[in-house]
Amino acid sequence: MNKDRVEGKVKDVAGRVERQAGEWTNDPEKQVKGAAKQAEGKVQNAWGKTKDAASKPPQRAPEDTDREAEDTDARRKA
Repeated sequence: MNKDRVEGKVKDVAGRVERQAGEWTNDPEKQVKGAAKQAEGKVQNAWGKTKDAASKPPQRAPEDTDREAEDTDARRKA
């Protein structure tokens, strides 16, 4: 988990709280600010997830490993 994901989640939660407070107090300006902060947090969190996925080494599918083992066995027999 990287810095963007953590900060994004914090902004998302803070935005939800602010938006909900605006609903309870009937303050449309606070609702809009909270919704905007929440959206910003979701975008930042998604960006962090993308960065995490891009930094991981590629994973090999299990069936690829089986095929390689079969190829190796076939070469040994030949």
